[in-house]
Amino acid sequence: MNQPKYLEDFQPGQTFSSPHTITVDADAIKQFATQYDPQPFHLDEAAAQQTFFRGLAASGWHTAALTMRLLVDTLSIEGGLIGAGFDEFRWPRPTRPGDTLRLEVEVLGVKTSQSKPRQGFLNHRVTTYNQHDEPVLIMTGNLLVPRRQQV
Repeated sequence: MNQPKYLEDFQPGQTFSSPHTITVDADAIKQFATQYDPQPFHLDEAAAQQTFFRGLAASGWHTAALTMRLLVDTLSIEGGLIGAGFDEFRWPRPTRPGDTLRLEVEVLGVKTSQSKPRQGFLNHRVTTYNQHDEPVLIMTGNLLVPRRQQV
């Protein structure tokens, strides 16, 4: 993993791509759904055919969890990835069995905290893509990022 970054290491317009991908299978979709989102379109192929999704689809929260895994491997921030809220969070299309996911992060803005000048906010957009380069998750939000200690 890269050296952890501080707020000063980021600039609007920078992009980061995940160093690896994650392939999702039907068993993982069902396992996650059984525990966290037990709906027919996440649990049973035949039942899913009769729903809005017309086939087995991963829970959006499963896609979000996989996105978080990829994000941790993509952005190395001193102290870890600490979320400070989202401005946008959406799933433009479902994640399906066999999909291979990767992500891209774009830095939208960098701002020092006025109340706590030793830290700031990294405004960013994360887009998770499937193997067809179709977005399956788009989120825009802020991360709390420490600044380098002033000597």
